[in-house]
Amino acid sequence: MPRMLEVSDEVRAEIGNEEADRLLAGENAPGGYDCTSCRTPGDSEQERTSTVLFVGDETAVLAFAHATCLPSQVVQVTEEQLQGAARSIAGDSPAQAAPEQAVLGVTSGLILLSGELHPALVVEPTAPIARPGTTGSGDDFLPLLIEQGFMPLPQIDSVPPVLHGWSVLLAMGQLHAILQPGTSAGSPVAWWQAHQALQVADGWRAAANKHQQVLMFAAPVGSIGRQPREDLLREALDKAAASGKLVAATLPLAGT
Repeated sequence: MPRMLEVSDEVRAEIGNEEADRLLAGENAPGGYDCTSCRTPGDSEQERTSTVLFVGDETAVLAFAHATCLPSQVVQVTEEQLQGAARSIAGDSPAQAAPEQAVLGVTSGLILLSGELHPALVVEPTAPIARPGTTGSGDDFLPLLIEQGFMPLPQIDSVPPVLHGWSVLLAMGQLHAILQPGTSAGSPVAWWQAHQALQVADGWRAAANKHQQVLMFAAPVGSIGRQPREDLLREALDKAAASGKLVAATLPLAGT
């Protein structure tokens, strides 16, 4: 039976017309699948389904998503992220990270500036971030971000400058990724990608849609912590800024 698949021109260009036509005819497409966005079951015979192609440095993985969660698209990721995505798509248990491997923790919250609420993401790794290709116990998380265009923030009193080329990907009210510019003016790639799309509060989503941009704050491991309330999150951010441990930028919003 033909599947209710959607294959975008972008995906078709990557996989070729022959493979795309086989998918649309139901030859290579799954019946049931786990949505790559919300991770709940889907059925390409019963509901509109998007083909999502994750492309790494050397390999690519074709995944499927509810069309209501994600449009059919090509997503550029690192080879490491792709291996994780492949394990996730295959339903295997994720490999245990090595103790020294840092994971980026992302928290959403509303920040009050000049009497107006702005949507914000706070990024804090779980361990020190070393510069690629180096060894040692140093933490280069903030210097690496400053080199990308993020600004050191001694105090949070105004909206940070917009960092063009970066963006925050929202789809159906869920946070999917923080995107950075690709190499050689190519498609944006995921700097951070949610293993499972994160639900954001209605107020956060409304503020993001109003401003069409999101404030991103980043701090080294141990600077912010998991704060249960937004007032405590703001307090921790102010403290990190005052101690020279906070960088920030305003990122355009991609999606809704």
